[in-house]
Amino acid sequence: MKIEDFISKIEEEFEDVNKGQLKPESKIREHFEWDSVNALVFIAMVNVEYDVVITAEDLQKSETVQDIFTTIQEKKAAA
Repeated sequence: MKIEDFISKIEEEFEDVNKGQLKPESKIREHFEWDSVNALVFIAMVNVEYDVVITAEDLQKSETVQDIFTTIQEKKAAA
């Protein structure tokens, strides 16, 4: 699993995110509206694409794309 692929999945899933703008160090909340619907869509995308369950708390604790990606990797490794 590469972060570049993860970023591509986010760009595909969320129309508000302009392709090519997200970087690992990007603050995710600055790139699209982070409401409950988008959070649920994000959680579902991670579950489907990576077979990992993340929580709203995981998202709240994550500031950057890299933070979320690291959480997903850690949960996948622990499974």
